[in-house]
Amino acid sequence: MNDLYKKDSALPPSHAKSGATISRATMSGALAVGRKQLLSAVALTASLALANPAYANYLWLEKDSAADAGNARFRVYSGELDKRDAAMPKIQMPQAIPAANAASLPLSVEGDHLRIDAVQAGQDLRFSAREVTGANTVVFYQARYGRLDTKAVNDLELVPTTPGGDTFRLMWKGEAVSATQVNVETSEGWRRVLRPAKDGSITMPTPFPGLYVLQVTAKVNGSVTIDGREYTDVRHVATLSFEVPR
Repeated sequence: MNDLYKKDSALPPSHAKSGATISRATMSGALAVGRKQLLSAVALTASLALANPAYANYLWLEKDSAADAGNARFRVYSGELDKRDAAMPKIQMPQAIPAANAASLPLSVEGDHLRIDAVQAGQDLRFSAREVTGANTVVFYQARYGRLDTKAVNDLELVPTTPGGDTFRLMWKGEAVSATQVNVETSEGWRRVLRPAKDGSITMPTPFPGLYVLQVTAKVNGSVTIDGREYTDVRHVATLSFEVPR
């Protein structure tokens, strides 16, 4: 947040030269812009209460070993990595997209998972859906597979700071926020809770091969209206999964 304030309150290059005279009006204007951006960042953080539950249910993406015509195939599972649900929950508005503004890829239900076809090889993949879990509760699921793309597409998304890297930032609607904690599970049964560094980033060591699933949960301070009905308990559950090859 301090970096944001410094960046947005910086003076234009023409005023940054040695010996330049800065008027009181110019200084006041620059500080006003800085304060406005700082308050916006504070409001953004306040609107999202990052929770730290014990390994709650989530959705995640796994790469299927099958493929066709050079395209990859993926699966969406629910539950927890070491304890999958026997069937997918009654989710609404499911869509799978490789990038922002892309059309949703074909989805089909197969037993305990959703199948996603026609995923171009070498791309990250996103999946999103929502579920009404109570009279006043709605959960927005946002899953991502891959760590090549350094830009967020989902509302809540863990994004690598460098392509293929092990350090991530949590993004909320395109703005970086600091996660309270990130839960990690792997296909090898290894679990860990990650805490953010001072800059809000999360670093995930990958000491052995297998599937890694990083999960974070957040509760929105406010309500949403869906089909004319207001929900006052609004939660977002985001996962990032990737494979470390053997």
